[in-house]
Amino acid sequence: MRILYFASLRERLGRDQETLDPPESVRTLGDLKAWLASRGEPWSELFNGSEPVLGAVNQAMAQDDTPVGADDEVGFFPPVTGG
Repeated sequence: MRILYFASLRERLGRDQETLDPPESVRTLGDLKAWLASRGEPWSELFNGSEPVLGAVNQAMAQDDTPVGADDEVGFFPPVTGG
């Protein structure tokens, strides 16, 4: 699974992407966030649910119940506002 980090997430994690092989128990975007949080700092700070983090699966906006698979590209980014 290819995971991309954007904006402040990229800066806080010190990377813009990584390729991971999550366990089979990771079946949804919410599962993936929880698994990332379990990796310890700095992931736990970002993915523990205290801050909003938006996700996209294969370049489509996704919710925590959106399925994810080994061949997917998942992007995470902070909420943005515009005007």
